[in-house]
Amino acid sequence: MPDTSTSQDPAPQRHGPLARLRALSRTQRELMGLALALLCGVLVMPLLIWLVGNRVLGPYTHGQDQRAGPFALLQDFFLGLVHGSAVFWAVALGPAALILLLRLFLRGMRRG
Repeated sequence: MPDTSTSQDPAPQRHGPLARLRALSRTQRELMGLALALLCGVLVMPLLIWLVGNRVLGPYTHGQDQRAGPFALLQDFFLGLVHGSAVFWAVALGPAALILLLRLFLRGMRRG
């Protein structure tokens, strides 16, 4: 019987999400990471701000509504982005900026 343990068959193809991610080019992976960071900055950060502010400072007021919910804050946040407020854009771009600063710091540590 021939010995099949030394055959040069390629590794079995994997079809999981990590395999699909590895199949993308570096540019595509970077753009995907940037999109996720922006999505986090636009949707997750305002909701976290509302959650912490609601617990620490009290309910969020929106005009005459003394107990406006998180969606009222999201509406105000999107309006602030549309009007070009630097504070709202800092919150939206915060996760992407944090990732960039972390990468720069790690690159500096590797060179040093």
